[in-house]
Amino acid sequence: MAKRRSRGDGGLHWDDKRQRWIASLTVGYTPAGKRIVKRGSGKTKTEAKNKLKEIIRDYEDGLAVAPHDYTVADAVKYWLEHALSSRDEDTVELYTGFARLHIIPDLGARKLRDLSVEDVDKWLAGKAAGLGTRSLKLIHSILNRAVKNAMKRDKVKRNVVELCEVPEGRRGRPSRALTVAQAEALINAADQAGVRIRAYIILSLLTGARTEEVRALTWPHVVAFDERRQAWLPVTEVGWDHRQFAMYVWRSVRKKGDTKTVKSRRTLALPTRVVNALRLLMETQQQEQDTPVGAGLVFCTKNGTPLSAGNVRRDFRKVVDSAGLVGSEWTPRELRHSFVSLLSDSGVPIDDISQLVGHANTVVTETVYRFQLRPVLLQGAEAMDSIFPAADET
Repeated sequence: MAKRRSRGDGGLHWDDKRQRWIASLTVGYTPAGKRIVKRGSGKTKTEAKNKLKEIIRDYEDGLAVAPHDYTVADAVKYWLEHALSSRDEDTVELYTGFARLHIIPDLGARKLRDLSVEDVDKWLAGKAAGLGTRSLKLIHSILNRAVKNAMKRDKVKRNVVELCEVPEGRRGRPSRALTVAQAEALINAADQAGVRIRAYIILSLLTGARTEEVRALTWPHVVAFDERRQAWLPVTEVGWDHRQFAMYVWRSVRKKGDTKTVKSRRTLALPTRVVNALRLLMETQQQEQDTPVGAGLVFCTKNGTPLSAGNVRRDFRKVVDSAGLVGSEWTPRELRHSFVSLLSDSGVPIDDISQLVGHANTVVTETVYRFQLRPVLLQGAEAMDSIFPAADET
């Protein structure tokens, strides 16, 4: 007669249907009193017993028993479906595309508990030849966060992805910056273009605002200093007959409307060229809509709807072409790079430049309130007025 196993050691029996030895253990009970049973299997008694010992060890250590059939694909798909609810739709689409193209086909079938550092290192090394460093960091981040999420749900004991270094990827196209001569040519070409893209290019180039910040700018955040009331007030309220103007870079087209970081919120004085371009844009919008401009977007379609990145990129490249450059070689975000380069060449200290562009590693005022007497950051406007003096406009 076979010896009965001790209580707490679980059970071990042969399953004819599966042709495997089955190890089982009751790890607890549900609130309704139903037993919670975890099982492991093996082709031999020894294999099944070893899996049973692992189950018992995890149970005694207070750990949930990780499932043997849970794959990397399961973890990634769960994370994509449940952990990105607060992200922008474009971000979710980007993450999903990279996961389906680069992670699931290569690592998806691997059991998550069997995934090793070597597996991830070899996978990243194989991707390095075809992807840039930024893309490599992105797919590593997606896998890392998916496995970390699986750890929270007791699907795996540790995250081996965190232990892996991201290799250097294929070199991509470096960001470019306009020279003074190229910037002059672009501004001259913009002056001959439509009022909307003209204002967009001049504002982006002469203030260094991010393209997602410019597209989210509203008219109440374009302000003038009213000397009579000693306050900064929207131009929609006090008009353009003032000497100092600024804009509140407080919003973005990102999810929830926030800037890239909290420290990116800043108030920037506007160079004269920007003021002239915005005034003309407002007048044109009022004529098209036949109503005073209110709280709407500064840069929008004729129907008042937001501009997409594609809208801006298409119009921007047409102006670049007309400036004698190759439009397909430039992107709107490089106006920001050009702003930094032009200021640096003009002798503006790097600390001031960092504040002007709202970099997170610089101590800047998180929020500048409209009742302050003057914008905190004047250097950019002063330098740009010196580099690009405005012609008198009537």
